Order: sequence, then structure tokens, then C-alpha cells
Amino acid sequence: MSGTPPDDTDGRNGAADADGVDKSDKSGEEGDHDGSSRADDHDVGAGPSVGSGVGTVCEPSKGGPTRVLHGTDPGPVPDFDGTDVDFAEPKWYLNRELSELSFQKRVLHEAMDPRNPLLERTRFLGLFTKNIDEFCMKRIGGLKQQMAGEVSDLTPDGQTPEEQWRLALDTLEEMFRRQDACYRAVVRERLPEIGIEVVEHDSLSEREQKALRAHFEAEILPTLTPLTFDPAHPFPFISNLSLSLAVRTRGEGEEPKFSRVKIPENQPRLLEVDAVVDDPGTYTGEESGAGDVTTANPGATDRSRDGDAVDRFVFLEDLIAANLDLLFPNVEVLDWSTFRVTRNAEVRRNEEVAEGLIEMIEGVLRDRRFATVVRLELSKDTPAAVRSLLMDQLDLTDREVFEREPPLNLRHLSRLVELDRPAHSLPSWTPQPHPRFDGVVDEETDRDVFDVIRDDDVLVHHPYHSFEKTVQTLLREAARDDNVLAIKAAIYRTSRDSRVIESLIEAARNGKQVAVMVELKARFDEENNLRWVERLEEEGIHVAYGTIGLKTHTKTALVVRREDDGVQLYSHVGTGNYHAETAKGYVDLGLLTNDPDVGHDLTKLFNFFTGHSFHEEYRRLLVAPGTLRTGLLERIRAEADHARAGRGGRIIAKMNALEDPEIVAELYRAARAGVEIDLIVRDICRLRPGIDGITDTVTVTSVVGRFLEHSRIFYFENGVDSESGQSAGQVDGTGDPEYFIGSADWMTRNLDRRVEAVAPVDDPEIREELEIVLDCYLADNRKSWEMRPDGSYVQRAPSEGESARSVHRLLAERASAGAATGDRSRLPDLDVESRFVDGE
Repeated sequence: MSGTPPDDTDGRNGAADADGVDKSDKSGEEGDHDGSSRADDHDVGAGPSVGSGVGTVCEPSKGGPTRVLHGTDPGPVPDFDGTDVDFAEPKWYLNRELSELSFQKRVLHEAMDPRNPLLERTRFLGLFTKNIDEFCMKRIGGLKQQMAGEVSDLTPDGQTPEEQWRLALDTLEEMFRRQDACYRAVVRERLPEIGIEVVEHDSLSEREQKALRAHFEAEILPTLTPLTFDPAHPFPFISNLSLSLAVRTRGEGEEPKFSRVKIPENQPRLLEVDAVVDDPGTYTGEESGAGDVTTANPGATDRSRDGDAVDRFVFLEDLIAANLDLLFPNVEVLDWSTFRVTRNAEVRRNEEVAEGLIEMIEGVLRDRRFATVVRLELSKDTPAAVRSLLMDQLDLTDREVFEREPPLNLRHLSRLVELDRPAHSLPSWTPQPHPRFDGVVDEETDRDVFDVIRDDDVLVHHPYHSFEKTVQTLLREAARDDNVLAIKAAIYRTSRDSRVIESLIEAARNGKQVAVMVELKARFDEENNLRWVERLEEEGIHVAYGTIGLKTHTKTALVVRREDDGVQLYSHVGTGNYHAETAKGYVDLGLLTNDPDVGHDLTKLFNFFTGHSFHEEYRRLLVAPGTLRTGLLERIRAEADHARAGRGGRIIAKMNALEDPEIVAELYRAARAGVEIDLIVRDICRLRPGIDGITDTVTVTSVVGRFLEHSRIFYFENGVDSESGQSAGQVDGTGDPEYFIGSADWMTRNLDRRVEAVAPVDDPEIREELEIVLDCYLADNRKSWEMRPDGSYVQRAPSEGESARSVHRLLAERASAGAATGDRSRLPDLDVESRFVDGE
């Protein structure tokens, strides 16, 4: 239902969030405990004890895991004896790689959690596969590259690349075991209850098998290319993330031969059985089956169950394997199994010696295609001879090989998630119109988007607010407005059919000056961005491709408009990409403002993109590299100054990752001074909260739910004087709260090696809105996980008599109410206790 807030109930029985949730803290218990008789819960919950340091302590019947461990061993919590502390010591820092894997365990938990609707659990199974693929390509690949280069530098937590590589692979082994068990429990055992079946080819009736064979012969067989390895043929190239069949055949009087058959990526991975059977000549994989089919064999799968339709699917690799005689005629097929390789994505070229950034990126894309293999996934039934051959040819060790229960690669489960089972999915969510933009593009009104922004700053919050009806509207109207002189935008990632880019092209055709910064080094989006660069340049638009030694990660746009009182600057500073599709599922913020100082700063920034020199001073923005690191450190120290002086101190920071050692050390010092610090960190966090005498005033939480957390909000209760850079309290003993939003996480790469922009928020109503947003995150007791000093996480749960609160649901309800009333002053009370100081 369009506009319905996200729900966190179990779609199977409609149970409320809090039903069955264990309110007690079981984080110290040994072993897994299962109070449920359901096979899927038992299988997923079974696992090693807490002491083994891998997996989760899971009690599905009482709401899922109560503890997620950090790597193979959380390790001891540092002691504090009251003496001086050296925060450069490794013991104070958690490992980056294991911290990210800890986040991925929380993602996997969403698939394991029986409180989630079945199709939501299925969706997270696929998301987990995608996330781990990227982790292996980037992080495992990078570690293996360092090992090959004999890099011996220690991380802040004191580990070598090889030590991290081993720990990460050990952790992945256990995570894959749990994912395989979860697939069996959810897809194989539970989805049939709601009429969705992934069936084995052998279980189908003779009639169905014949229909599928005919479809295979007509539609699939011509696309297959078996590649045999023998003295006359070299070992075939295996492309990154491709799924393959390993087939062993033998001719009369010959030795067995190995062949690789790539599963075609331009064919549906999940074939709808009954659609093929009903009309094998027209099946494309996009239509759903209709009508019942009477099976020929007793016991074969039937499409109806208790009068309800059943959607049945078979994996493409199973269909190919069942018809290998057509691919390998006149030889004996000895066996077949599936495998999948992952290659290193961390391939780089020297930017200083490259002929040009475009040529460099094209070279990187070529190099990545043939990069070192960093992971091999095999189906468990793979013969030892095939395993040995693949390891030898791909130059892999045992540690890099993962035996999995088939099917390999669960990304394609999205096909099942799209099926119409509303009772077993989360209610649909449609981003709502922003109250301030209501009617601004209506021909009957004299007001336009520029009037709205000039009246007051506007805060847009995606996916609660529509991207198309806010940011995209601004750029579209700017392209068509006769008074607009210029438009500038920084593009890091965008969709292939980007309306933002189309608006920029339209603006250029309408005679406006248009300058676009397209970051070619945006990993995994290089090829898409290359296409847009070519298209933009064809339109005569000024395009900058990137900056030597830096990535441009800022999400900013500037509109220059001639008005009666002179040229006005309209700015957008956001936390997310100009990508309409991800804006429907990523949580991001954007500030639309007519502030001349912000516009002046963006003018400087865009001149850097297209010009030569980098400005080191800005009026309002904190910009990296340059003022962002020093600005953050100044503000953290200012809060510590206030706390030492007995005036209190408060920091709330929401981000994706907290990794930079200098920032972490400064937060430790501030906490020790008595500053209250709430860190809402989606994934990587090096800081240890809750250590007596050091971080007992610090909380670290992570929210994992239906939307991907991507927004960055920074709150400092006292702030600094913009002129002197000193704490306001050093001047007159009082502080002035500061709020910021922007594109940067607190990671070394964001502070030193990327161009970022973080904007202050001055408007009182927007500050109040950000306060409410942060309160909702801190009050979440349904999707929020709290970190322990050892790096483990415990999922929060409602206290006795307390209702469940999901931040995604709370903010969706608020957006729906705002769209309905068109008045922010009449938005509902969200029933969350403010964590801010009274009166602020």
C-alpha cells in the first residue's frame, strides 16, 4: 500500500515486534539455546559456543541472537588503573576488517530472525551475498595484495596483513555455514508454506522435465560454451563472480577430462517451471505462471496447495546439469559440480604517470578482469580431483577455498522476493512529498522551488521524502528557468538512466553554463561513469573527471540564479548520491539552502574541481582534505574543555564508519574528561565503549533494518567560535550547539584522501528535526545493536511493558503525517524520550 509505514512484524502471523522477545541479557551465556520446535530455527541457531568466538548466540524463539561476536576472538577488554593512558597502544583499537564482518553478521541476522516476514528474510540472504562478495573483492583482495608485496606495517590494533587475512577467512568460514543453514531453513523449508518452491529437477514430472528440456535445447543450449582443459586446450579463464559447472567426462578408452561451463548471466537464474511448461516457446523469465498443471507422476510437485497457487522455480544450473548429454554427446558424463571465483578489485595504476584519468580507469577495468583470485567457492559434492585441479590452476591455498551447500550465489533470490505475497513481505513504502515542496511546481501557483528555499532552508530526508520531488525537482526546474545562469554538480554514483544527468544536459541545451564533476574512480561504478562522461562531453558540458591523488566523494550541487536583488546561490549539500533508485532504500539527508556563505564555499570547491588550486579556507563548510579533520578535532576538544570545567559536554555522531585513529584517540580523551558521547555507527568502529574510567560515558549502536543507513549527522553541544577556532566556553563560559550533515565518515580516507563537504545547520526548525531524528535512533529497541567493550554486539529489546520502537517505522510515520498535513508544526509526537539537554 503506497505510503504505508514500514512494519517490523512477522508477516506470517502478524505478531508484534515485541512478542516473544527475551528481555534478559544473555550475552554471557555459553552455547546456543533453542526453545523452538521449528526445524529452521533450530538449524540456524545451532552453532559453536561463545567461547569459540565465531557465529552468534541465537535464541530464535525469543527474538533472535543476543550476541554477535567480533571476529574469531573478541579478546580481552583493556584494563585501566587510573594512571596516564597511551591511546596509541593497539589494545584500544578494534580491527577494521573484523569490525566490518561483525556488521555483516548483523545483516545475516535479518535473514535468520523469525520476527521478520519470510520474504524480507529471503531478501537479506541475497543482500548478505552481495555484501560479502564486495568484502572479499576489496578487503581480502587488498590484504592478499599487501602480503604479496611483503608489507609488514601494523594496523592501529597491531596486526599484520597476513594475520588479518587469516582471521577474516576463518570468520567467513563460519558465516558461510550459517548462511547455508539459513537458506535451507527459509527457502527450502519455509517458503513452500506460502506457495513458493525452489524444486529439484529430479522431483519434476516426466512431462515437466520434457518441457524444460525443450526450453533448454531451444533457448539455453546455443548460449553455452563448454571449455575443456587438456593438452590441446589451456585452462579456461574464469571471470569474476561468475558461476560455473565443473564437468568431468570420459570418452571410450580415455582418461577423465575437466570442462568448465559458465552459467549464462543473460538468462534467468531461477526459471519459473510452470511458465515454461505452459508456453515453452515464449518464456522470458519475466512473467509469472498462470493456471494449474496436472502432473503425470504420482508424488511429483503440483502447483496448487489448499486452493492457493504455487510458484515453482528451478535453478538454471540444475537444468543445464540435467541435460549435459546434449552439451557433451557421445561421451560419459562422470560427474558435475558448481564453483565460483572471486577476484581482487584492488587493482591500481599510478595516477601521476597515467596519460589521462580516462585511460587509467580503462586500464584498471582491464586489470581487474584478470586480477588475482582471492576466493573459491565449491559445492560440497565437488570431487577431490576437481578441487585439487582448481586450486592448482587458480593458485589458491586450502584456506581460500570454501565448500558450500548449493546453490552458490544467492543474489538472484530477489526474483522470489518480488512475488506477490503481501502477508509475508513488509508493507510497501513510497517516499512521501516534502511538505515545503507541496504545490511548488503547480502551474496555478506563483511560487517555485527557489521561493521555497529562499524563505527558509529545507532538510530532505530520504527515503522518507521523495528524491524526485525535492532534489531532482530543483535541478529540473533550474534547467528550465530562464533566470538560472549556471548549474554545477558533483556526481559520485548515479543510475544508468539518471534524470539528474538529463536535467544537466537539458540545462546546457538551454544555454546555461554547466560544470559537472564525475568521479571516475568510484569503485564498481567506473564503467557507468565513463559512459556519462562521454555523453556529457558530447553536449559541450564542462566535465572534470577527478583529482590526482584524491577521490571526489562530496555530494553537492550549486545553482546560480539572477534575481531582482542580484545573483543568488542555491546549494544542495547531501550525504548520499544523486541516484534516484538508491534514494528509495538508502537513508540520506540533504540541506537545500540559499545561504550565500555556503554558496560561496561551493563556488570555491567547484573551481578546484575544474581549475588548479585547492582553497584552504572556507566560510562555513568543513571540507576535506583541509578543514574537516581540524574542525572535528577542535569540536571534540571543545566538549572536553567544557566537561573538565564542570559545564558538561555532549557529542552525538551518526555515520557509516569510525576508523581514523586520531579521531578515536581524541574521543577517548573527551570521554575520559566526562563528555557524554553517543555514536551511531552502521558498521566499522574501532573505538571500545563502556570501559570503566575511560569510555563509561560512551555508547556505540548500529541499526540494521529494511533501509541501508547512510546519513551522517554530527552534534556538538557547545561548538567552537568560527573566528577563533576556540571553544565558545573558553571565551565566555557558555556553549553554542552545532549541527552538521555531510558526505564524510570519520575514516582516514575520508578525512585525508577524499574531497568531502560537511555543512553546518543553522535553521532552528531543521535543528529541531535533526534532534528528533537522533532521538529516534537512540530510542530504537527493535533494530538497534549495542556494542560491548570487547567488540561484541547485543541487540536491544523492549523492557518489560515497553513497546517496540523501530527508527525506520517512526520516521516513516512522521513523513506520512507531514505529507498528509502539509504542515511540519502538526507532525505527531513520536513518543521517544529526548537524549538532549533540557531546553536545547
